[in-house]
Amino acid sequence: MTRPEHAAPRGGHRGVPHTADLRVEAWAPTREECLAQAVRGLCESFLDLTGATGVRRRDVVVLADSDEDLLVALLDEVVYWLDAQDEVPVGVELTAVPGGLRAGLDMADAGSLPATGAAPKAVTLHGLSFGRGPEGWRCSVTLDV
Repeated sequence: MTRPEHAAPRGGHRGVPHTADLRVEAWAPTREECLAQAVRGLCESFLDLTGATGVRRRDVVVLADSDEDLLVALLDEVVYWLDAQDEVPVGVELTAVPGGLRAGLDMADAGSLPATGAAPKAVTLHGLSFGRGPEGWRCSVTLDV
Protein backbone atom coordinates (compact mmCIF):
# COMPACT_ATOMS: atom_id res chain seq x y z
CA MET A 1 0.00 0.00 0.00
CA THR A 2 1.48 3.31 -0.95
CA ARG A 3 0.43 6.72 0.35
CA PRO A 4 1.22 10.27 -0.63
CA GLU A 5 4.23 11.81 1.05
CA HIS A 6 2.20 13.92 3.51
CA ALA A 7 -0.50 11.36 4.39
CA ALA A 8 -1.41 10.11 7.85
CA PRO A 9 1.40 8.18 9.57
CA ARG A 10 0.24 4.71 8.46
CA GLY A 11 2.80 2.39 6.93
CA GLY A 12 3.68 2.36 3.26
CA HIS A 13 6.43 2.38 0.69
CA ARG A 14 7.15 3.42 -2.86
CA GLY A 15 9.82 3.11 -5.48
CA VAL A 16 11.29 6.33 -6.82
CA PRO A 17 13.03 6.50 -10.21
CA HIS A 18 16.75 7.06 -9.84
CA THR A 19 19.40 7.16 -12.55
CA ALA A 20 20.60 3.57 -13.20
CA ASP A 21 19.46 2.52 -9.70
CA LEU A 22 16.31 2.11 -7.67
CA ARG A 23 15.35 4.26 -4.70
CA VAL A 24 12.92 2.95 -2.09
CA GLU A 25 11.20 5.17 0.44
CA ALA A 26 9.21 3.75 3.35
CA TRP A 27 7.30 5.13 6.31
CA ALA A 28 5.37 3.82 9.32
CA PRO A 29 4.51 4.70 12.91
CA THR A 30 7.21 2.40 14.37
CA ARG A 31 10.84 1.70 13.52
CA GLU A 32 10.22 -2.01 12.95
CA GLU A 33 7.22 -1.44 10.66
CA CYS A 34 9.20 1.13 8.67
CA LEU A 35 11.96 -1.45 8.18
CA ALA A 36 9.38 -4.06 7.15
CA GLN A 37 7.91 -1.59 4.64
CA ALA A 38 11.42 -1.04 3.21
CA VAL A 39 11.78 -4.81 2.73
CA ARG A 40 8.40 -4.95 0.99
CA GLY A 41 9.35 -1.99 -1.18
CA LEU A 42 12.59 -3.68 -2.21
CA CYS A 43 10.80 -6.93 -3.14
CA GLU A 44 7.89 -5.25 -4.91
CA SER A 45 10.34 -3.21 -6.98
CA PHE A 46 11.06 -6.24 -9.15
CA LEU A 47 8.39 -8.88 -8.41
CA ASP A 48 4.60 -8.98 -8.32
CA LEU A 49 3.88 -10.32 -4.83
CA THR A 50 0.09 -10.33 -5.27
CA GLY A 51 -1.19 -13.53 -3.69
CA ALA A 52 2.32 -14.80 -2.90
CA THR A 53 2.65 -17.12 0.08
CA GLY A 54 5.72 -18.24 1.95
CA VAL A 55 6.96 -21.80 1.47
CA ARG A 56 9.64 -21.68 4.18
CA ARG A 57 10.61 -19.49 7.09
CA ARG A 58 13.99 -17.91 7.74
CA ASP A 59 14.68 -16.61 11.23
CA VAL A 60 17.71 -14.31 11.37
CA VAL A 61 19.17 -11.81 13.81
CA VAL A 62 20.47 -8.58 12.28
CA LEU A 63 22.82 -6.47 14.40
CA ALA A 64 24.07 -2.93 13.77
CA ASP A 65 25.43 0.12 15.57
CA SER A 66 22.85 2.60 14.23
CA ASP A 67 19.36 2.61 12.73
CA GLU A 68 20.78 3.45 9.28
CA ASP A 69 23.24 0.54 9.54
CA LEU A 70 20.35 -1.69 10.62
CA LEU A 71 18.37 -0.72 7.49
CA VAL A 72 21.36 -1.55 5.28
CA ALA A 73 22.06 -4.84 7.09
CA LEU A 74 18.42 -5.98 6.83
CA LEU A 75 18.18 -5.16 3.12
CA ASP A 76 21.58 -6.80 2.55
CA GLU A 77 20.11 -9.93 4.15
CA VAL A 78 17.21 -9.86 1.66
CA VAL A 79 19.61 -9.40 -1.28
CA TYR A 80 21.73 -12.28 0.06
CA TRP A 81 18.78 -14.72 0.16
CA LEU A 82 17.73 -13.63 -3.31
CA ASP A 83 21.24 -14.19 -4.69
CA ALA A 84 22.11 -17.37 -2.76
CA GLN A 85 18.76 -19.21 -2.73
CA ASP A 86 16.53 -17.34 -5.22
CA GLU A 87 14.14 -16.55 -2.35
CA VAL A 88 12.33 -13.38 -1.33
CA PRO A 89 10.39 -12.55 1.81
CA VAL A 90 6.65 -12.21 1.25
CA GLY A 91 5.96 -11.88 4.96
CA VAL A 92 8.13 -9.95 7.41
CA GLU A 93 7.93 -9.93 11.22
CA LEU A 94 10.51 -7.79 13.02
CA THR A 95 11.16 -7.69 16.75
CA ALA A 96 13.65 -5.39 18.44
CA VAL A 97 16.49 -7.12 20.30
CA PRO A 98 19.52 -5.52 22.00
CA GLY A 99 21.76 -4.13 19.24
CA GLY A 100 19.39 -4.93 16.36
CA LEU A 101 16.39 -7.03 15.53
CA ARG A 102 15.12 -10.52 15.01
CA ALA A 103 13.60 -11.03 11.57
CA GLY A 104 11.07 -13.74 10.80
CA LEU A 105 10.95 -13.93 7.00
CA ASP A 106 8.31 -15.99 5.21
CA MET A 107 10.13 -16.83 1.97
CA ALA A 108 8.80 -17.61 -1.50
CA ASP A 109 10.73 -18.87 -4.50
CA ALA A 110 11.48 -15.75 -6.57
CA GLY A 111 11.35 -17.77 -9.80
CA SER A 112 7.70 -18.66 -9.12
CA LEU A 113 6.63 -14.99 -9.02
CA PRO A 114 6.05 -12.67 -12.00
CA ALA A 115 9.05 -10.40 -12.59
CA THR A 116 8.27 -6.69 -13.02
CA GLY A 117 11.78 -5.23 -13.09
CA ALA A 118 15.46 -5.78 -12.49
CA ALA A 119 16.45 -7.51 -9.25
CA PRO A 120 18.56 -5.49 -6.81
CA LYS A 121 22.23 -6.46 -6.60
CA ALA A 122 23.37 -4.34 -3.65
CA VAL A 123 22.36 -1.71 -1.11
CA THR A 124 24.28 1.56 -1.42
CA LEU A 125 25.04 4.21 1.17
CA HIS A 126 24.39 7.08 -1.24
CA GLY A 127 21.54 9.26 0.06
CA LEU A 128 20.77 6.81 2.86
CA SER A 129 18.46 8.14 5.57
CA PHE A 130 16.45 6.61 8.40
CA GLY A 131 14.96 8.37 11.36
CA ARG A 132 12.01 9.37 13.46
CA GLY A 133 10.10 12.56 12.91
CA PRO A 134 6.82 14.08 14.10
CA GLU A 135 4.84 11.89 11.64
CA GLY A 136 6.60 8.63 12.54
CA TRP A 137 9.56 6.80 11.03
CA ARG A 138 10.84 7.33 7.47
CA CYS A 139 13.67 5.83 5.46
CA SER A 140 15.16 6.24 2.03
CA VAL A 141 17.66 3.88 0.42
CA THR A 142 19.22 3.42 -3.01
CA LEU A 143 19.73 -0.04 -4.50
CA ASP A 144 21.99 -1.05 -7.36
CA VAL A 145 20.03 -3.02 -9.95
